[in-house]
Amino acid sequence: MKIGRITLIDPATAVKQKGFDSELEKVTAKVFLEPSEFITRPVVNDRKAIKSALLELCDEEKCPLVLTFGGVGPAPTDIVPDVTMEIFERHLPGFGEVMRWVSYERAKVSILSRAEAGVRGQSLIVNMPSRPRPTRFCFKILQEPIAEAIEQLSGAKPGLRGDEIEVPIDKYLPFLKKLRPKPEPGGPKHPIIGE
Repeated sequence: MKIGRITLIDPATAVKQKGFDSELEKVTAKVFLEPSEFITRPVVNDRKAIKSALLELCDEEKCPLVLTFGGVGPAPTDIVPDVTMEIFERHLPGFGEVMRWVSYERAKVSILSRAEAGVRGQSLIVNMPSRPRPTRFCFKILQEPIAEAIEQLSGAKPGLRGDEIEVPIDKYLPFLKKLRPKPEPGGPKHPIIGE
């Protein structure tokens, strides 16, 4: 599957390229069953350059998935979401909402993200963080909706490995114990277990 990748090379908002490409390839290898072909477009932090790269990857390269990295914060130089919103044919707000909501517990500053997602033609476009660790986390929590969107838009069926985020059971165990407390010794048996 072809994956379009746009990274910013402006020093103020640049993605650190060293090791990032290999990190992203490792993430996709853990998510998708089939190999991915990355089509990378490094661009300066300029509206015309970002828009041109997005249009090329969607309209010419026909990438089922297009990812942008960085430039999604509140600073005046963070313009990636604004540019991507201009070329969407349909907006998919759930992607950005889930990334912010799930990431908030890990990093409170994630609430500052303006990441968006949407559709152009048969391409799904998703704004991602600029650093490998949050990118890896967000990509994993979005793997199922990304695969479903790709299938609905282009007909491709990217297989998933099922490498999902693990639920910290120790965090929710006290709550589960309250739902199903242990019976008192010699007391009534559980209605199902005791049968």
